[in-house]
Amino acid sequence: MVSMKRHSFVALGAAFCISLFGTAMSLSAAPAASKVDKTYLLEEEPKDAADVIAARKDSKDQQDIVVVGRIGGRVNPWVKGMAAFSIVDRALTPCNEMEGDTCKTPWDYCCATNLPKATLLVMVTNKDGKVVKNDARELLGVKELDTVTLVGKAKRDKAGNVSILASKVYIASDKDEEVKQK
Repeated sequence: MVSMKRHSFVALGAAFCISLFGTAMSLSAAPAASKVDKTYLLEEEPKDAADVIAARKDSKDQQDIVVVGRIGGRVNPWVKGMAAFSIVDRALTPCNEMEGDTCKTPWDYCCATNLPKATLLVMVTNKDGKVVKNDARELLGVKELDTVTLVGKAKRDKAGNVSILASKVYIASDKDEEVKQK
């Protein structure tokens, strides 16, 4: 049973990686605010958000959920043609926060040993529950390593893999992060 789940997770992960690495999209800073669709954004951070590891462990399929994480987990965390991306548990340290590390893609968390269990796929959905077909960077104005809090539903498949169908997103400012670190 465990072996079957592991193989399903590996197959899903491989398919996700192929879709991510097969894109020709460049990794860049967030677009101008004029392109951002504020329909999906929250002005205040939701309370009692679960971290990624806890959400993966405890969430049930179709359960309402609030989860927080940092955008990353891969060299290219974006999914081409849709508002979807991966997030990583805040307990993991990206390379740019490691003394002496000069990694050019710190959001890939290449030094993390527990990355698969600390990562979730996020898909931003419209009012009809369909995944939005705009790039998440343009739709939300986000970039790699941004901390986001997502409000939505957990989606758990038969193999136990979890993703988030997010209807609303709060993007933490640098000021928010500084306060939390103190």
